[in-house]
Amino acid sequence: MLCSFTAQMIPTSLKMTVRNELGGIESDVTVTLYANKEDYEKTINPVASGKTDSKGMIYFQGLTSLNFYISAEKGDKNNFGAGEKIDNLTANKVNKVTIIISE
Repeated sequence: MLCSFTAQMIPTSLKMTVRNELGGIESDVTVTLYANKEDYEKTINPVASGKTDSKGMIYFQGLTSLNFYISAEKGDKNNFGAGEKIDNLTANKVNKVTIIISE
């Protein structure tokens, strides 16, 4: 008997949760990914951008296995000075990270 199956490739993706300094979830946070530090510092050429949902989550798909710089902002809260870089994403996997924003 011959069995065959098709292995599905999982796209390289990033599932991010954004919380405040007290650990509470933060919805409606603008999250932007940059491929390098220079683009991040100049806020140019974003790789992806979006807003967190009501559970403080955002999901980016179809990424490459790179280091990414993250900007997370909501009002006067942001992640500047802490948690700005994610080291190499693992290819063909859902990578998970939590980002903290504060004033």
